[in-house]
Amino acid sequence: MATRPTWQGYLRLSLVSCPVALYTATSRSGDVSFNMLHKQTHNRIRMIPTDPETGPVDRSDIVKGYEVEKGRYVVITDEEIKNVRLSTTRTLDIERFVDEDEIDRLYWNDPYFLVPDGEMAVEAFTVIREAMENSGKIALGRLVMHQRERLMALEPRDLGILAYSLRSNREVKNPAEVFDNIPDVKPDKAMVEIATQIIKQQEGPFDPSKFNDRYEDALRALIKEKEKGHTVGKPEQPKEAEVIDLMEALRRSLGQTGGKAPAKKPAASTSRKAAAEKAAEPPKIAASKAKPAAKKAPAKKPAAKKPPARKSA
Repeated sequence: MATRPTWQGYLRLSLVSCPVALYTATSRSGDVSFNMLHKQTHNRIRMIPTDPETGPVDRSDIVKGYEVEKGRYVVITDEEIKNVRLSTTRTLDIERFVDEDEIDRLYWNDPYFLVPDGEMAVEAFTVIREAMENSGKIALGRLVMHQRERLMALEPRDLGILAYSLRSNREVKNPAEVFDNIPDVKPDKAMVEIATQIIKQQEGPFDPSKFNDRYEDALRALIKEKEKGHTVGKPEQPKEAEVIDLMEALRRSLGQTGGKAPAKKPAASTSRKAAAEKAAEPPKIAASKAKPAAKKAPAKKPAAKKPPARKSA
């Protein structure tokens, strides 16, 4: 767990409250980051605040300002910002419970761990968590964090609570602004069928251990080789395949996953040509009809009866 919480305050459900601490649920400590160095000395470069008119500026002389129009600012002091306090500055007040599927994925932002802050808070925290689990709902509340009031979505997770910050309505763009430019076309049913089979063959459980950042891994390998004094050349770039026939590309993709594609239908132009050639040919007679019909044999006359033999005296 992080040594320092991102936020500390009180979790409140109606008249029940308890002190809690909020910790970030993700880490960027493993990311590869580079420092700016002087080309010759390899000394780390210092970024010095500079006024375009007076030159370098001491950090104690820097104030915050909001640009109300081009080149004109309203200066705000740290004390004035602290005086803008809401009740959510120190309290995460649960306001509503909703179904998870009611929250559009566009609004989900960063995850946090919410835990009781101290032994005295455990009992009330556990009661709230168990009640949330019984409801099967997502709790919505607000808190002020990093000088902004944020909407939080809470759900039980193990012995604690998983909290997600939700983006505000102003932050989320209307999808229609981009998606409305996509032409509304009806795809070929056979192509959709093959693509559906490809998707089914690639189904499987989510294993986050198999989805590492390969670019980060390549950077680390590069750093190790450079540290050994090796020169790293440019790797061979993969050739991009030219997709001319979408149906053929789908069939090849299905073959790579071990599936069987539906029978291939002839192209429309080929079908018309074949039909025209067939119409120009004389009609063919089936082999069974080509043979002449067998003549019927004439009916045989009944054999004449012999007279009975005379008896000797």
